[in-house]
Amino acid sequence: MVRLVESMTADHPAEPIVVLANSADAGGLAKARALGVACEAVDHRPFGKDRVAFETELLKTLAPYELDMICLAGFMRVLTDHFIRAWDGRMLNIHPSLLPKYKGLHTHQRALDAGDAVAGCSVHEVTAKLDDGPILGQATVPILDGDTAETLAERVLVQEHLLYPTVLRSYALGDRRPINLSS
Repeated sequence: MVRLVESMTADHPAEPIVVLANSADAGGLAKARALGVACEAVDHRPFGKDRVAFETELLKTLAPYELDMICLAGFMRVLTDHFIRAWDGRMLNIHPSLLPKYKGLHTHQRALDAGDAVAGCSVHEVTAKLDDGPILGQATVPILDGDTAETLAERVLVQEHLLYPTVLRSYALGDRRPINLSS
């Protein structure tokens, strides 16, 4: 999120309007405030298992900001079709694997366990299927002898910080051609 906000300089076709978290004490909110971006929090816990009610509150909270798109970055709640439909074709996410491989969690360990030679990250449009929308960009990193899930995650994160802002710029200009970066 910080890299996205920092990338949106005067010549950028998008601007950061609001950062939303599902916890008022999320570390990203303080960082966003320090960068001059409005912040909101909608705690999911009072809604229990009623995800649609939680998402309805998210939509209500976002409505006054009149957003054109949403960039998910560290929002670790699976969104339902109820929310996704409202943002169809206007919501991006970054995922720490080379999709379609390793959807979901523990991606780095899964790549190591599979004996993969490379790992990486993907930026995709969000659809109702988890980590399944059109891929807009990918960045690869080699898997090195002795890598652990943690060391691999550190190198993938460097690429995430390069890839997501690059894809956002193109996407905001209406360019949906996939971008590929390698380290």
